Amino acid sequence: MGPYLGMSSRRTRTVAVLLAVSTLLLLAAVGGAVPGALSVGPIGETTEGDRANDPTTEGTVGYVEGYWYDDELAVDDRDGAVVEDDELEAVVYRSMARVEEIRGLTFEDDVPVDVISREEFEADNDDLFADVEGDERVQLNVNAEALFAVDRETDATEAQEALYGGTVGGYYEPATDQVVLVSDSAETPEVDEVILGHELLHALQDQQFDLSSYDRETVDQDNAKNGLIEGDAVWVETAYEQRCSEEWDCLEPADATSEPPDVNWVLYATIFQPYSDGPDYVDHLREQGDDWDAVDTAYDDPPASSSEVIRPGEDREPAEIDVEDRSNESWSQLEIDGEPAAETYGEAGLVSMFAGDAHDSDEPSVIGPDAFFESDLSGYDYDQPYTDGWAGDVLVSYVADDADTDDPAAAADRAGYVWETEWTSSEEAEQFLAGYEQHLELQDAEAVDDRQDTYVIDESYPGAYYIDHDGETVTIVNAPSVEELAAVDDGAAPEGEDTIEVDDAPESEGDDGAEADGDEDDSIPGFGAPAAVVAAAIAVAVATVARVRSNR
Repeated sequence: MGPYLGMSSRRTRTVAVLLAVSTLLLLAAVGGAVPGALSVGPIGETTEGDRANDPTTEGTVGYVEGYWYDDELAVDDRDGAVVEDDELEAVVYRSMARVEEIRGLTFEDDVPVDVISREEFEADNDDLFADVEGDERVQLNVNAEALFAVDRETDATEAQEALYGGTVGGYYEPATDQVVLVSDSAETPEVDEVILGHELLHALQDQQFDLSSYDRETVDQDNAKNGLIEGDAVWVETAYEQRCSEEWDCLEPADATSEPPDVNWVLYATIFQPYSDGPDYVDHLREQGDDWDAVDTAYDDPPASSSEVIRPGEDREPAEIDVEDRSNESWSQLEIDGEPAAETYGEAGLVSMFAGDAHDSDEPSVIGPDAFFESDLSGYDYDQPYTDGWAGDVLVSYVADDADTDDPAAAADRAGYVWETEWTSSEEAEQFLAGYEQHLELQDAEAVDDRQDTYVIDESYPGAYYIDHDGETVTIVNAPSVEELAAVDDGAAPEGEDTIEVDDAPESEGDDGAEADGDEDDSIPGFGAPAAVVAAAIAVAVATVARVRSNR
């Protein structure tokens, strides 16, 4: 479970940290299972009779710097998982050998492993987020509001930082080729060997496939690439954990208790998708070829969108979308490094927007818990009828000329956006429309009289919203007021009657989304979420964060 740092220089540092330090919530499973958990049989077995007489680190799978994957170490017989400085090297080498044994590849170089205190990590984490100011911070606030993830009174950067403070237990950093483990006690550090193995797998990936070589200019590109990279790592981690329970002696810290996390569920679901769907994607690849060959080959042609990870075997190259700037002289596109501030959230991001309240039994959601939570509670189901026809999306932020971008909180009141989405057919576009209109209603949006397809929200996400549907394209325009919609995008919110007509919301197995009539009877889908399901979902996050805090 581990993040790795290596984002495109064009991405903001906040988004880089958000997607790089994703160790936070990635074991999401009750009872220690891993998202997308799979049944792992014997893999890469190397018996003593098969072992080379003269093994080498670079040429022998399951052997690193004098240590075989099944060697016994003095630390194995110790209560707890405390590792002294002079013992860490042996633990690391054996863990590297174990990763090789599962993955069938060899390390080309040593991997430095450092253990730092929680205080050191939190200071570094604060420094990374502190550098995000001005236009970048404005864009993040606009994007988070567009997803209905962070309301006007909350700073998006702080909300993202809250996901990570005090919870990350380790990461791999390609810039230094180093694994860093975060310990609550640097004086007597405990090593979680399964997490060490996950991070070492990232180092192995980097040595073999160069993790820094991929384009990561959007959230969807991150999720797509992470579907392969993290799917591979979670698959190996699951196999590692199984071997630890059945045949290997492994270091495992004692469980620690912690307070329930304050989780922003939309942001959580947005970054969690590769860890939920990635292992199944890797399984699909393994079925296509000889063991790991197809997985290795995929690094030369990784997924192009989160859709390809959600439904393995489906090619879904994102459509090229050019959002034309049709603002008037009082508004303009926000620019970062001389380019329009644009983002693509992809299918996974749109699902997260519709399912964010699925964890709250007191709130209805477009995609409810029965439809969103996997039946075994091991992850989320991102294959949803509202969004499975996604072909592309681009969200461009706009600011009024009188906006003070040096004060992101104040600038949010004078910001807006144009979010153009493309769908594989007009019918798929209508399904998304049905979901989006329900979502607006759940935010207490009111239709504007004498304006076509225009709505106003007064609280939480205040402003005016205009929806345009043209065949396979759905465009959402947002501005502080109805009058300013056309200033952001010429022609938005024209006078007249509503023109959009959509059929009933799509249904799926276990569908329990909110109904459009807003009836608040407890039997209405979305309000009557099974308490056990919701409690289990929250327990998933609590158990995950507690385990992370204990040394992950």
